[in-house]
Amino acid sequence: MTKRIGVNPQIHFGKPCIAGTRITVQSVLELLDEGLSFQEIRQDYYPDLTIEDIRACIQYAIALVAAEDIHFSPVPA
Repeated sequence: MTKRIGVNPQIHFGKPCIAGTRITVQSVLELLDEGLSFQEIRQDYYPDLTIEDIRACIQYAIALVAAEDIHFSPVPA
């Protein structure tokens, strides 16, 4: 996993945050979901973030989905 994302049970109840900040990965992903650009996120919300920090949030989410086990129940015939 990227070194830019950290999990600390003392910060936001252990939600993944950008290392050295209290900014959650979820917060950044929600802004991206709203259609904001990387620049808008930095300019209007988190000026201390780097473009690499925002990319790390996306990479973290991709890694979680890639590692997720999906179990299906058999479909009755």
